[in-house]
Amino acid sequence: MVGGSALAMGGMLAACGGGAAEAGPVTPTPPSISGGGVNQADGWRMPDEAEAHKATWMAYGASSAVWTRAQVPQVQLALVRIANAIAAYEPVNMLVRPAELASARQLLDARVNLIAAEMDDLWMRDTGPVFVRKPNGERAGVKFNFNGWGNKQQFGKDGQVADMVAAQARVPLLATRLVLEGGALEVDGKGTAIITESCVLNNNRNPGWSKADCEAELQRLLGIRKVIWLPGIKNKDITDAHTDFYARFVRPGVVVAHREMDTESYDYAVTRRHLEILRGATDADNQPLQIVVIDGPEKIRPGNNPNTFAAGYINYYATSSAIFLPEFGDAQADASARAQYAQLYPGRAVVQINIDPIAAGGGGIHCTTQQEPA
Repeated sequence: MVGGSALAMGGMLAACGGGAAEAGPVTPTPPSISGGGVNQADGWRMPDEAEAHKATWMAYGASSAVWTRAQVPQVQLALVRIANAIAAYEPVNMLVRPAELASARQLLDARVNLIAAEMDDLWMRDTGPVFVRKPNGERAGVKFNFNGWGNKQQFGKDGQVADMVAAQARVPLLATRLVLEGGALEVDGKGTAIITESCVLNNNRNPGWSKADCEAELQRLLGIRKVIWLPGIKNKDITDAHTDFYARFVRPGVVVAHREMDTESYDYAVTRRHLEILRGATDADNQPLQIVVIDGPEKIRPGNNPNTFAAGYINYYATSSAIFLPEFGDAQADASARAQYAQLYPGRAVVQINIDPIAAGGGGIHCTTQQEPA
């Protein structure tokens, strides 16, 4: 039985990109918009992930402080599998350390655009900017001041990834004092967000911030009108329980939620409490939510440590053409999850990928990607 929660060792982040030519080292600095320069009347909105993308951003990195020398190549091969799968459906931009450009080019699909950049680790969902858009098509990125998941891991280079990506995407950055990661945010694109208290209201990120403070800032930056707060759990994984392991919007009004099946796992009680809250919640328009429960696998492939392995099907990545879903070697659970997502996203391909090396570090497909909306 699989125990534990997402990201026992790593962090969550995502990436987005486009093009096919290799680029040189990232040097441009994007324009910055101060907190006082943007107000709610400007109409910034974080789109639903399943809406059309301009590209997906990823990072071909693995921290030597987290991964052993033997693990790094396997982690990068898992990133290659994810990037190549997505590249069949939309442009992918991959940040790559200059010293690894040649090897990355040999492994990655020619359609993946390589951008030379320094980084500490691979979690683009957390280090990259959160892209927002206005009704007139104007786009921007939000830099949420990545601090290594509450100063748990080195982040000097990763703290600059949002700037690098925004510069390459040619969008301004919206400034804020709020500290969080993209994996902590789940939105329906219509004004509703699901967020875990254990992460965003944690003193290791936002000391002194209240729920009301966070909600006001998220309304200004992302167009959020209502936050559904899940308790999460602190200090069990490096992210302090990111939302994108527990609950995701399929579309407005429909949420998939993880249910831990191992009675010995702390997540057994956590996920059931989350289900209770979600089933009683309404969205920003006061409409009830349809909750679809997706159980985690009951077994994983031999050789993986169940205590640090992020085994769940909620940490998937959605594009307008395909859904990218992990598989863990539990034939029955893998097939069940695939069938559920095929029903939830009719007309879209459901692509399952072996991501064991990434899951062994506590992450998933969603953690490694960040969408740039069209």
